[in-house]
This record gives sequence, structure tokens and C-alpha cells, in this order.
Amino acid sequence: MSTSERVAPPPDSHAAPRAGRPVIERIETRGAEVGQLPIHRALPARERRMVGAWCFLDHIGPIGHAAGHGLHVGPHPHIGLQTFTWMIEGEILHRDSLGYRQPIRPGEVNLMTAGCGIAHSEDAPTEQPGRLHAVQLWIALPEAERRRSPAFQHHPELPRLSEGGFRATVLAGAHRGAHSPVEVHSPIIGLDLAAAAATRADLPLEPRFEHAALVLSGEVRIESETLGPDTLLYLGSGRGRLELECRSASRLLLIGGEPFGEDILLWWNFVARRPEEIEAAGRAWNERRHFGEVEGSPSARLIAPDASGLRLRAAPRQPSGAS
Repeated sequence: MSTSERVAPPPDSHAAPRAGRPVIERIETRGAEVGQLPIHRALPARERRMVGAWCFLDHIGPIGHAAGHGLHVGPHPHIGLQTFTWMIEGEILHRDSLGYRQPIRPGEVNLMTAGCGIAHSEDAPTEQPGRLHAVQLWIALPEAERRRSPAFQHHPELPRLSEGGFRATVLAGAHRGAHSPVEVHSPIIGLDLAAAAATRADLPLEPRFEHAALVLSGEVRIESETLGPDTLLYLGSGRGRLELECRSASRLLLIGGEPFGEDILLWWNFVARRPEEIEAAGRAWNERRHFGEVEGSPSARLIAPDASGLRLRAAPRQPSGAS
């Protein structure tokens, strides 16, 4: 999907200082729109730009839509990241410049590796009324991988196991010996934890990872915090376990990873290191170069916003009192 964000903070503020220990930080999501549907954006946030290599997190729905008003995000480009779509309810049709045309349905993951450059679109498969509930995340590619050739993978089956009364789906990384087939390039974890009724769990964590949790439906008590939808709970690192409890049917997304050791610049749909890379990618897309074409989307092609002011915003700040 395409972020509506036009301006990213300069690299020296891309993330708050890493906690290096267990903490509890509540971060309110903010409303935005993707393809005319309201969403809640949890990352990037002013308080916390990344969690491990996860640099973007949108929660869409659950929402019903009228006929002709489903998701429609026209062709748009990406560089330097992987897009990760987890479908809970409804269906989205992915098309990309490599020629893939892949519907994604509940319980499935689409992973698109942008690398040096790819374009895609996402549309409701029909104009019928329906419902949609999904999560899309971006994973920043490390320096050694960010210029790799683009690729696309569809994963209809993911490992599942029980965590107390929660059903855990291993979206990315590994948990209790269950390994997700999703190919990533940094040490990360992604878990979907769903409970059909009141229950509790004592969840093992990798202490060297930082973690964050987002309730997708219902209400979950996480350690000492009761969390409903639309609040991201950043947990820091150094935790070996996490206590979860819910009093009714609930769903929770847990993400984590080794703290990302590189500063990134996120602008529109691009993840890079320098403003010049962002400017060049935007020009190439608007001039129909480099990224290829997405065939068959009924939605209008998006235009890259002007990034000419990004160099000033990314310039190192002068010390106080400097001329």
C-alpha cells in the first residue's frame, strides 16, 4: 500500500533512543486514509520510528464498505523495503511490475521485496459490498540487501501453535521452534495471537529483540497495561517473557527484532539512506523509468510528491549559536 505521508523526519530523528531494557511506552496510532478507506497508523510515530527492522505498520479495519467503495490503491513504486500484508478478513488483489497477479485471503501473507525498485497496486477484487480487516507492515532492508533484485512471494500457509488459549500464527521469524516461510533479511519476529474467549498466556520472548504490541480487536492486558485497539505498546528489549490476558475474544499483533543498526530515511513509499536517492526514485517513477508498469489495475497511477526540500530537512543541524 501507499503511505500518504509526504514528509519524513531527518535521519537524526528517525528513532527514539533504543531502551536497551524492558519499558512500557503507550503510543497512540493516528488516523489516515489508504485508497479512501480509514486506517490507523502505528509506525512510524514521533515517539518511535522503528521496532527492529519493522518501519511501518498500518491497521486497516475491521470495516464494512459499500458497493464500489472497497480498497483501491493505484500503481505506485517502492525501494529499499519489503511490504508485508497479513489478511484477516476480506480479499485484496495484488498486481505488480514483475507480472504477478495474486489475490490474498484470510490467513495468508503477501511479501513483496522492493529492493532496487518495484511497482504494485492493490484493489478490491470486485465492486460488491464487503468487509476488510488487514495489517500491512514494511520491513527496512539492511544496506547489504537494499539494492537486490525485486521479488514477490505469496504464502497461503503459515505455522500455527497454541499459547495458552491463544492461537499463535508465526508470521515472520521463528517461535517455539516453528519457522515462518516468509523470507526476511534481518532477525525479526511477527506473531498474530487470537483468542476465542477469556484466557491468559505466558509468552516466551527473545531478550535481545525489542518488541511492540498492537491489539487488533477486543482488549488485552499486557503485563500491567490494558490495551484496546489503536494504541501501540512499545516494550523495549531484555524481556524473556510476556504475560497476556483477555476477558473475551481478542486479537493481538506482536512484532519485534534486533534493533536496526542503520539510520534510514522514509519518504512517501521509499526507504533509503540519502535524500538524493529519494529524489532520483521519485523522478524515475514520474518519468515512467526504471520501475516498470503494472498492468490491469482499475485504479489511477499515483504521482510521486516533490522531494526537492528533503535535503534541507535532512541536513545536520547547526550547533546552537553557530552562524
